[in-house]
Amino acid sequence: MKKEDRDQYEKKTDEELIAHLRNGDNAVTDFIMDKYKNLVKSKAKAMYILGADNEDLIQEGMIGLFKAVRDYMPDYDASFFTFAELCITRQMYTAIQASGRQKHIPLNSYISLYAGEDQGTKQELSLINSIPADYSQNPEELILQKEKRESLERMIESELSSFEKSVLDLYLTGLSYLQIAHVLGKDEKSTDNALFRVKSKIRKAVRKREKTGETG
Repeated sequence: MKKEDRDQYEKKTDEELIAHLRNGDNAVTDFIMDKYKNLVKSKAKAMYILGADNEDLIQEGMIGLFKAVRDYMPDYDASFFTFAELCITRQMYTAIQASGRQKHIPLNSYISLYAGEDQGTKQELSLINSIPADYSQNPEELILQKEKRESLERMIESELSSFEKSVLDLYLTGLSYLQIAHVLGKDEKSTDNALFRVKSKIRKAVRKREKTGETG
């Protein structure tokens, strides 16, 4: 791409660029693909915890970005950035599901779910207690942590519906329930309700384990 063309494009909004593309300026596609490649990489990094290869995710993300450029119309309610983010994430998640490499929960990630209102006070319940690979710990502690993770993993596999698992997977990548709803093609209310059920089931399982002293 010529430097003068790039300089000209950089002064325009995404929506103006799309309008130029629709009017036959095909060089706009290359500019937008390059402009948003870092967004694709950041989304790939977030989705990587679900078990797919990072390079594969980037490739799928670029396909999603191309679809966004192809399909976006300037009269959409959403900005191009929002639309592109949705298309990229949806393309990646669909590829993960199709590949069969999806892991339902990355138990060593730094994620928390909220317990909700309890006697008027909002309390936070750690879903995963930020367990790093700390080799200074003694073997007994490492085994105990592994057993706790596996116990929670079994509960998720047996107690959550396929829709709830998908909601949890995407929530753990940092998406809001609104974004999750768009990625899964569901309405916002059903997605919000599913996330509430996920939190409730995990809360119940964790409290039951703590009460009974279960570790595996």
